Amino acid sequence: MATETPDLLALENQVCFALAVASRSVNAVYRPLLEPLGLTHPQYLVMLALWERSPRSVRELGDELQLDPATLSPLLKRLEALGYVSRRRSAHDERVLEITATDAGRALRAQAELIPPRIVERLGMSLDELDTLRRSLHRVIAAASL
Repeated sequence: MATETPDLLALENQVCFALAVASRSVNAVYRPLLEPLGLTHPQYLVMLALWERSPRSVRELGDELQLDPATLSPLLKRLEALGYVSRRRSAHDERVLEITATDAGRALRAQAELIPPRIVERLGMSLDELDTLRRSLHRVIAAASL
C-alpha cells in the first residue's frame, strides 16, 4: 500500500497559516475581556510588561515585546491618554524615555488578573497543554529570529 506524499503547498499544511489564524482567533477571545479595561491586546501586552517592572525605557519595552518604535510609540501615547502610564525623560540620560505605570495603571492589574483563567476556560485546554504550546511557540520564535 503506497502512502501519498502530502501537498507541501496545501494551505492546511502551512505553519504560517495555522499561526496567523491562531493569533487572530486568540486575540478575538481576548477582545471582549479587555474592552471593560479600555485596552487593546497590544496595550494589554505593554501593561503586562510594566506590571512586571516599572519604569522601563521605550527601548526595553520594544525589545521585550518585539515591537518597533513606530508601533510602540502610538500605543504608549494612547495608554498615557487613558491615564495608565506616564512618559518622562530619564534623570540619568535625557535621550532615554522612561515609561511608568501610574496608580491607575497599577490598579488595573487587579481587574486583569481575572483574564487568564477566563482564557484558559474559553480555550478548553489544560494548563499543561497551554504551557507546552507556549514553549513550542517560543522555540518557533527563536528559530525564526536567527
